[in-house]
Amino acid sequence: MLNTLVTGAQTQHPPLLIAHGLFGSARNWGVIAKRLSDTRQVLTVDMRNHGDSPWHDSHRYPDLAADLAEVIAAHGGQADVLGHSMGGKAAMVLALEHPETVRRLTVADIAPVAYGHSQRPLIEAMRAVDLSSIDSRSDAEAQLAETIDDRGVRAFLLQSLDPKEKCWRFNLDALDAEMDHITGWPEISGQADTPTLFLSGAESDYVGPEHRDRIKGYFPNARFAKIPGAGHWLHAEKPREFEAAMRSWLDAEA
Repeated sequence: MLNTLVTGAQTQHPPLLIAHGLFGSARNWGVIAKRLSDTRQVLTVDMRNHGDSPWHDSHRYPDLAADLAEVIAAHGGQADVLGHSMGGKAAMVLALEHPETVRRLTVADIAPVAYGHSQRPLIEAMRAVDLSSIDSRSDAEAQLAETIDDRGVRAFLLQSLDPKEKCWRFNLDALDAEMDHITGWPEISGQADTPTLFLSGAESDYVGPEHRDRIKGYFPNARFAKIPGAGHWLHAEKPREFEAAMRSWLDAEA
């Protein structure tokens, strides 16, 4: 089963399960999990091939959705689910293929479509780091800076570097091999009546007006909201606004 961090005690509300995006981890969501745990238990997971969760050759969305369903089954059988980016796609497939497990769904800045970009350059940059020569994350950052200009991206990746063990906490081979499936969208049909919020960054182009008909085709009860001034990493860029939006949505009547 996926490595799962549990924050807060069980309440009359179902737990909130948070699924992170590509190259993320459960710990990236620690602040949001702690804040939202005052009214419900929060489960944050390392997705497969990330963090302390098992490694697999396959990294396709039906597999990721089944992983999430297993975690929910171990914590009462139903949850509110929040997924960001890759985790948002996994959460959508979960709601479509295992609808009984999801009470309310929040999809953070992603749509059920294939995207044209690839994250392979980041994998190549991580592979290029000479791990045998590093003693700290700053050593690794100096090497990453040769290929990754964005300091924020470097800092994000370095959260999943273990300098003592001299390893990345990613299955880079599997993520590389499955990249087209990660940026893509599986052949899947059906609808989910699950109340669903598509919460996006107003400065992001991941969810546009051209995606709404497709979203409504899968999730006819979908609602849409944007966080002003936020990009794709809306929960990190505007954490207070993101928290407020989540509270309003989770506390609303189903």
